[in-house]
Amino acid sequence: MRTTYRMRPGRFLGILAAGLIILGVAAIVWALGLPTVVIAVFLALGGLVALAGLWVLARPPVVLKLRGDEIEVRGVRTPWTDITEVGRVETTHGEAIVLRTKQKEHSVLLPLGWLPPGQAPTLETSLRDRLNEANGYTIWDGTAPDDADRAE
Repeated sequence: MRTTYRMRPGRFLGILAAGLIILGVAAIVWALGLPTVVIAVFLALGGLVALAGLWVLARPPVVLKLRGDEIEVRGVRTPWTDITEVGRVETTHGEAIVLRTKQKEHSVLLPLGWLPPGQAPTLETSLRDRLNEANGYTIWDGTAPDDADRAE
């Protein structure tokens, strides 16, 4: 099963706003009576930036892909068997989900501010479930094992 998480679209409103501001500058340049070439440049640039802003708002960048045998965070693929722990840490940019790997220096951080609101708990649960599945862990239901269930 493959799951994809995208960035929070609101992070990219600035691109659309910049395009609209450039279009506003084109209107001011037109009102001042500057040459048509200058107006055309501002219109083209503003239009392209505004369209790019709309595109990014409609399809934000992919942050995380969960696959059956690996996880891909911002283009870096890591097998589930290399991940030892999933948790939260405080960073200079706020709280983040950390994926600790067998090699301590290769831990992966995913800032929670990048995700849409309310998606972090679902993601953490999914990460832990897949990590447990990859390592063959099961959740203990609180009952004692049968006498026939012997440790190996």
